[in-house]
Amino acid sequence: MRCVSFAALIVPLVFSSPVLAWDGVDSNTGDSVEIGKGNLVRPGQNIEIYDWGSAEYRDVVVQSIHNSGGSVEVEVYDSESGEYRTFEMED
Repeated sequence: MRCVSFAALIVPLVFSSPVLAWDGVDSNTGDSVEIGKGNLVRPGQNIEIYDWGSAEYRDVVVQSIHNSGGSVEVEVYDSESGEYRTFEMED
């Protein structure tokens, strides 16, 4: 009987599964927002979001991330509008 390592079984599954966007809501406006795949959501990082309220992509800088029960609160700075925004993202 051959032993197969755990990594050999898991690695193909990880790399074959699609990476999906992260959906949420802007807590000030109630509009849906989406953080696209490939964005590293960490404080100080620039990320691209899609704002369904304005129907446009925006580049924002992540200020903070907080787990708040069933959601994740992501505070960002939108340099184009000069505003801080808070998103309630699905956990």
